[in-house]
Amino acid sequence: MSQKRTDLEVTIIPAACLAADDVADWNNIRADQPALQNPLFGPGFAQAVGRVRHDAHVAIYRRDGVAIGYLAHHRRPGGLGRPVGAPFCDYHALVVRAGHDLDGRTALEAAGLKAFRHNGLIDPGASFPDVPAGETGYAIELEGSPEAYVEALRAASPKRFKNWRRLRHRLEEQLGALELRASSVQADYDQLMDWKRAQFVRTGVQDVLRPAWSHDLMQSLFDLRPETDARAFRGLMLTLHAGDTLVGGHFGVAEAGIYHPWIASTNPELGYGSPGQALLHHAILAMPHLGLTTYDLGVGTDHYKKPFCNTERPIGAGLSRTQGLTAFDERRTPIAKICRRLDHIAASNPSFGGRVQGVIEAAIALRKRSLLTESPDVE
Repeated sequence: MSQKRTDLEVTIIPAACLAADDVADWNNIRADQPALQNPLFGPGFAQAVGRVRHDAHVAIYRRDGVAIGYLAHHRRPGGLGRPVGAPFCDYHALVVRAGHDLDGRTALEAAGLKAFRHNGLIDPGASFPDVPAGETGYAIELEGSPEAYVEALRAASPKRFKNWRRLRHRLEEQLGALELRASSVQADYDQLMDWKRAQFVRTGVQDVLRPAWSHDLMQSLFDLRPETDARAFRGLMLTLHAGDTLVGGHFGVAEAGIYHPWIASTNPELGYGSPGQALLHHAILAMPHLGLTTYDLGVGTDHYKKPFCNTERPIGAGLSRTQGLTAFDERRTPIAKICRRLDHIAASNPSFGGRVQGVIEAAIALRKRSLLTESPDVE
């Protein structure tokens, strides 16, 4: 369908149906803007989601026949838009060609959306100036040698890194030499996913890997390995082994030297050796060999990510509306935590039955976590 708003022409198509010309234009727009280099901002991610979610669309904005912007989104009932791939899209953006202004409210209205829920907005063109900062995104940007980078981290926190080195040596003494691999082994992938889902159950966090579309998306990305262009959009799994034992791994997407893992899971029986820290240590050292310049760890768990990262950036969160308020900061409401949890459930489970199940599980998980907090005997 096509709509006109003044001089702005908007075409909305299923994300899986992007034409080759639009893929090229979209990538060309991103090429000039460092803030949009993450693979989550590109057409490859939108297309991958579109193959497993029928509500995934792309709004293409043109002036005088020239594409000036792209907005990948889920079109939900009632005119609500969500970032494509939510809740796996740590970042999202209205991708706009440099030198062109595109007001976010105008863009949403032209696309037939009444509101848009931001959960990780990166906005280099200030299209949504009223969306407040939410969490912080963390990344490792490697400019020199990885050895120099690790040494700088050690010098900044010598006591902490000395302890982590001791724990790595303990793993090696008991199990064998640590080795990082770019793995395509299905059994390794299955094990990482099993560990992650067990972690969700153990901690009372919603299992975002349960919905069929989530499973299909992850598996399709794992199977996506471009043979002709090593810098093309693809899934990437890194695993850490100690001898023959799988210690842990990361799984996510990579493109043009930038890696964005979603799934970080480790062998629960090896917690004594701080396997997550060992994984990151070896991943940094392997970045040049893997063709990576940036290791983007996304948002959350800053106690785990911050010590290893040299780049932080604020991430926008809130609700933009085309009528009434231009943006709404949900963090200021008394029930903000509940609203965020319900929104997370809604993003993960597009079906009504899935959402009901998610709400029930969330209530059980909250009760479980409350009991754990109250019990003095639980470590």
